[in-house]
Amino acid sequence: MSLLVGQKAPFFKGKAVIGGDAGKLNSDNAFKEISLDDYKGKWVVLFFYPLDFTFVCPTELEEFGMNYSQFTDLNCEVIACSTDSHHSHLAWRKHHASLNNLPYPMLADFTRKISKNYQILKKETGYALRGLYIIDPEGVLQYTVIHPEAVGRNSSEVLRVLQGLQSGKLTPCNWQPGQKTLD
Repeated sequence: MSLLVGQKAPFFKGKAVIGGDAGKLNSDNAFKEISLDDYKGKWVVLFFYPLDFTFVCPTELEEFGMNYSQFTDLNCEVIACSTDSHHSHLAWRKHHASLNNLPYPMLADFTRKISKNYQILKKETGYALRGLYIIDPEGVLQYTVIHPEAVGRNSSEVLRVLQGLQSGKLTPCNWQPGQKTLD
């Protein structure tokens, strides 16, 4: 079975570390149960990364954090997800300076159910590959991309694709917002 654009996004639900100042977060206020249903009526960028406390992953999380307001300006929420626990997410955020102030949630997929449902779980390692999914306000997959573990993603390209999707028009190769679309 293959997860394709145009299909309903698989439902997800789990414990996440909320966004904000990690220095002010502790086991009493850092965790929140989130689900796909919480984001009805919004676009969602759900991106999976292999593991906490690694090398490429924090560069991606930081970059999505720096561009977060551009996503929210487009009625889009960002959610990071890995197979680590919510406790590991919080410890990593507190340990890694560039992750201290992430504005979006980090979803824990410790059971690997979400990764399996999104068909991104690498069975040989037990962790998720770098999968990214754009889900529209009706809960339909509009974009999917998978990167190998060693290659980080470009959040500016994800923004460009989101804007192209939201335009409702045909956008040519290398199209940028404000440029002409195809008839």
